[in-house]
Amino acid sequence: MHYRRFGRTNWNVSEIGYGMWGLAGWTGSDTQEVDESLARAIELGCTFFDTAWGYGSGKSEEILGHVMKQHPGKRLYAATKIPPKNFKWPSKPEYTLAECFPASHIIEYTEKSLKNLKVDCIDLQQFHVWEDAWANQDDWKNAVEKLKREGKVKHFGVSVNRWEPDNVLDTLQTGLIDTVQVIYNIFDQAPEDNLFPLCRKLDIGVIARVPFDEGTLTGMLTKETVFPKDDWRSTYFVPENLHSSVDHADALKPLIPAGMTMAEMALRFILCNDDVHTIIPGMRKVRNVEANVGTSDGKKLQEALRLKLKNHRWDRTPTEWSQ
Repeated sequence: MHYRRFGRTNWNVSEIGYGMWGLAGWTGSDTQEVDESLARAIELGCTFFDTAWGYGSGKSEEILGHVMKQHPGKRLYAATKIPPKNFKWPSKPEYTLAECFPASHIIEYTEKSLKNLKVDCIDLQQFHVWEDAWANQDDWKNAVEKLKREGKVKHFGVSVNRWEPDNVLDTLQTGLIDTVQVIYNIFDQAPEDNLFPLCRKLDIGVIARVPFDEGTLTGMLTKETVFPKDDWRSTYFVPENLHSSVDHADALKPLIPAGMTMAEMALRFILCNDDVHTIIPGMRKVRNVEANVGTSDGKKLQEALRLKLKNHRWDRTPTEWSQ
């Protein structure tokens, strides 16, 4: 495993982290398999774990808390998120700060996360949705400063809404936000335009989420793929999105180098960008842990291939199904 400096936190975090959404609330999760996957990731050098209260109403946080207690001798970084008070994902421009993140709510859910994680101080607490229009409002700032002052949170971050990488730029300028989590992959390259340059300037830690475009960039989806009704992907991969996603993935298949999977190519594309400090793929199976962590070997994609992949940028705008 290779490690990268995580912006001004000055942490050295594993460049392949662990996204924990799929461990609580998705179909097909097996408790024993989850435990084995987490243990294997730690054994292979993974040190950054991203969860949220919203992942199973605290269940994913509890899983992470248990795992950290099992490895007291290892420095594992726990990142979680505060759900919006209205429990609506993503936020929308018409939502007010009072509807989503009043100070009392920020403090209340930080206390819940502390309890679930079984820690006295959270390494990284993030806002699970965001609107940049809230940047200069005092309520959230007062809560952030209070929680830091009391030693309950080391650093704060923002998880940016899907396909809205610029919806945080003014907020980063406040100096109160140390990290940003954003969708970045072969298709979603828009963060390179404005967000990454600002993060570089301000020394903000960058977490790349959804490296496989919710599964599209594994190359395993077909236009006949159907997800169970209680799996959130059934509402994301509506025919309009599924068919287009498969077409875009199929266009990449001729570019995959011999002996490499599409998923490996997708991760290596992101690792080529030094502006990204850690990637958080979801990993529920040991074989996926081993495959994903295996890309952190210092080997870059050939530059000719990287440039070809750059041409597969797919700019999209939020829709009713792009939750």
